[in-house]
Amino acid sequence: MTSQQRCRTKRSVKGRDTKPEMEVQRLRRCMGYRYGLRRKDLPSKREIVFAPRRKVIFLHGCFWHGHSCKHGNRLPKTNAEYCQAKIVRNVERHSHQLGKLTVNGWTVFTLWERELADQDPVARRVSTVLDER
Repeated sequence: MTSQQRCRTKRSVKGRDTKPEMEVQRLRRCMGYRYGLRRKDLPSKREIVFAPRRKVIFLHGCFWHGHSCKHGNRLPKTNAEYCQAKIVRNVERHSHQLGKLTVNGWTVFTLWERELADQDPVARRVSTVLDER
């Protein structure tokens, strides 16, 4: 891949309303849960918020958030040093955000992009977490 092709590819990556986010939003609507997106008073801008329940869902891509699955546990052949540093920063940032939310009384759980391939277990997990008091 040439550097021009790589730049074009990186520019096309969306920061919001991604395919995984849209899948989770459809799933929640089908389940009947009301939610909000990207609340400015919370430490993260990428969460799905269920304010009355004080619950937050983080949706992470396996690669950029260092998941231990085969998709997250690999590095590209080019620019590996940059990617590794970015993954470490993402993991540290998420840990910091999780701590802030937890201290303020929020329950936080993470869905991984690869989990979305099978909607039934995801729906059960979301329902279990949102319904617990």
